[in-house]
Amino acid sequence: MPGNERHGIVIQERDRMLLKELASFRVVDREQAKRIAGFGTTTQVNARLLRLTRAGLLRRSFIGTTNGGQKALYMLSLNGAKLVDVPFRSLRRRRDEVLTANFFVTHQLSVNEIHCDLKFRPIPITEAKVERWLDFFEPLEAGIRLIPDGYVEIRFGQKMVAAFLEVDLGTEGVSVWKRKIENYVRYAISGAFEKRFGQPQFRVLVVASTDRRMRSLKATTQSITEKIFWFTTVDSIRRDGFWSTVWLRTKDGERHSLL
Repeated sequence: MPGNERHGIVIQERDRMLLKELASFRVVDREQAKRIAGFGTTTQVNARLLRLTRAGLLRRSFIGTTNGGQKALYMLSLNGAKLVDVPFRSLRRRRDEVLTANFFVTHQLSVNEIHCDLKFRPIPITEAKVERWLDFFEPLEAGIRLIPDGYVEIRFGQKMVAAFLEVDLGTEGVSVWKRKIENYVRYAISGAFEKRFGQPQFRVLVVASTDRRMRSLKATTQSITEKIFWFTTVDSIRRDGFWSTVWLRTKDGERHSLL
């Protein structure tokens, strides 16, 4: 609670929020930390992240940027996990290690962008509310090798939209994507989804790295099924917003909103 002291700093409620959320987000950059914990300015978040790191509650690494610079990344430490009583699932990196190209980190930061949009940004649609978000660290079901990037339930009036998230950065081949489609279809018709989540059906929201990649995934999906899959791109969400008409269904070329 506020007022607790650890390593010379007073632990605030927003510190606890950030540490707890890092059990789910796993690794964040400064802007994501700012949104999660509700910091008002860049100066505030920079100062607090530095103090939490020096107190041993966060671990910091660096990753190269496209302009040749570096940006800091923050992960939960074992002490931080113990303080807020959450599982320790942080990336194992040396303190202040500089990462080169790292697919897992890049992918996780992309997933985090969408997670932040859903959880920490107001929804511009009346009566719409995100009811829950889930992360997965093991397959959904025994015998089905499927670990989604996330799961969200969105209530819209009397309607509930349940959806798994797949962020695709173009690193997997067509055969891998085909198996993923087949596994989702298998899961949809098995009855296991309704038994576990209490919802009758789900969508799969696919966020691709580029428009070209999105259309390739869409075409491959259409050869197997025309149901459950919705497609967009990272840039479309950044430009127009997650809740805008940026989504394509498998069976047509018209853009839709989720709700």
